[in-house]
Amino acid sequence: MNGPPQPPTMLNNGDEMFDVVDENDCVLKQLSRREVHSQKLLHRAVHVFLFRGDGSMLIHQRSSTKEEFPSVWTSSASGHVSAGESYDETAPRELQEELGVSTSLIRLQKFPASPDTSNEFTVLYRGCSDEPVTPDPGEMQNHCWMQPHQIASWMETSPSDFSPAFRLLFGWFAETR
Repeated sequence: MNGPPQPPTMLNNGDEMFDVVDENDCVLKQLSRREVHSQKLLHRAVHVFLFRGDGSMLIHQRSSTKEEFPSVWTSSASGHVSAGESYDETAPRELQEELGVSTSLIRLQKFPASPDTSNEFTVLYRGCSDEPVTPDPGEMQNHCWMQPHQIASWMETSPSDFSPAFRLLFGWFAETR
């Protein structure tokens, strides 16, 4: 996962292009974001859990203007895998775009596409950095650093405060720690 993050594949109208995949995550064709989401087709995404040296993890509250799950809390950074891009190329790009952070990432787990992941095959990464973050206001309306046990407690008492994908990924992460 070296080299500078590359921009996503875009159409002239600004719509991103995604790889549409089958149930085995094999690419079938490429369609626009709008088409993929409106037809609920299988596609790909990444999530990054970013930690500080003190063990705290950054979570962010999605912008209120987001198409899916506005104003809920989720992973440190996440995003779609653009057409022709790999999971391992997407994760550092999303981390840089959403938080202004560049750090090495460890691939933790791949999750199958499901309703909880919005029909996205999802790969979870972990990174650690004590450098300051610069959240993208178009993506995030708030962010905070919390210890994982604090996130787990909050999620237990108010699960609807979090995106379904984050609940799935964090649940797996908490069980495997």
